[in-house]
Amino acid sequence: MSRSTRSSSTGVGEAGLIEHCKARMASFKKPRAVHFVGELSKNATGKILKRELRKAG
Repeated sequence: MSRSTRSSSTGVGEAGLIEHCKARMASFKKPRAVHFVGELSKNATGKILKRELRKAG
């Protein structure tokens, strides 16, 4: 599963992003599903909080 933020100017959807990854990544690395979120949780130094992403499931 992949979580991503979406810029308002892009028209890329879930299927388009998976196709993009499929063309450029090994089959075991490409995401099976994509979830778009408003923003990613970050700590005080600006690193993405992976535990929050896992908890959101």
